[in-house]
Amino acid sequence: MRDAAGRGEPDHVPGAVTRPDPAAGRAGAEHAVLLLRPALRAQGLSLGLARVDDPRARPAGPGEWASAAAMPPARRRDFLAGRCAARRALAEAGHPAAEIPRSGRRPLFPGGFAGSISHSGGLAVALAARVPALGCDLELRGLPLESAHIVLGPDERGPVDDAPDRAAAEYRLLCAFSAKEAAYKAFGALLGEQAPATLLALATRPVPGGFRARPRSLPDHVIDVRVRPAGPGVFSWAVAPVV
Repeated sequence: MRDAAGRGEPDHVPGAVTRPDPAAGRAGAEHAVLLLRPALRAQGLSLGLARVDDPRARPAGPGEWASAAAMPPARRRDFLAGRCAARRALAEAGHPAAEIPRSGRRPLFPGGFAGSISHSGGLAVALAARVPALGCDLELRGLPLESAHIVLGPDERGPVDDAPDRAAAEYRLLCAFSAKEAAYKAFGALLGEQAPATLLALATRPVPGGFRARPRSLPDHVIDVRVRPAGPGVFSWAVAPVV
């Protein structure tokens, strides 16, 4: 199986994908995500990125000003970089946007568009598309193996428990965590009150290039999540409709 950029997809993400490069840092992650643009475009997805120190990462309207003002400095920088990345994704999709409001913690994209924002390690990534729902997740920090019980159910632990060493186990856990975060966002936008309330309420299994995710309470609803290395971490994305 080959992706839209012509590269062969791995058969089993947790074990086969090249592991992240801890020395790559934010610049390496940004470069890796940008290389995914052809594959994302093939799915009809537009990509936007912004660093927290980007001078254009500033409020675009009174709602964003008010939200940012109420946040601690670190959260404010992430929030503004995320909104900047989202505007860039929308512009690439041919829909320039100013302020992007929110409902709770969820950004509200313009009518006709679904979108998702994620940030980690000083880098924000956003996707936008004319689809029912989507989710993305960027993870540039490792996940301790001791946290596996809050991410994976007993039926999902096999790839982590069978890893050849601790580093491989932690990487497999990070892949599963990021995939669940992306699926959680997509299901949240698509299913509303029926969406899973926790990561444990989602069940995943490895498939070529990523994972297949479904709510445990609604097993007929399925989303495929793609997972790729990004510098010292991973980037994941999921697109509805649900099969």
